Amino acid sequence: MENAPVTVAIVGSRIEAELAVGLLRSHGLRANYIADDAGGLEPQLQQDGVRVTVAPDDEAEARRILADIGDD
Repeated sequence: MENAPVTVAIVGSRIEAELAVGLLRSHGLRANYIADDAGGLEPQLQQDGVRVTVAPDDEAEARRILADIGDD
């Protein structure tokens, strides 16, 4: 699957993922997140983190944007 989403970050919660996705989308990237937490009903299931994903074409730019916020 060459068009499958690519994971660019794993964060600790759905809220962090939503913030990261919002940032990436504000830069025009196609971003989403995947949380194995029963649709938010079982947040304790997020122990393995929440994956932030982007389209394969957006991977390099997404990693650059996320790295920039880590430098602040």
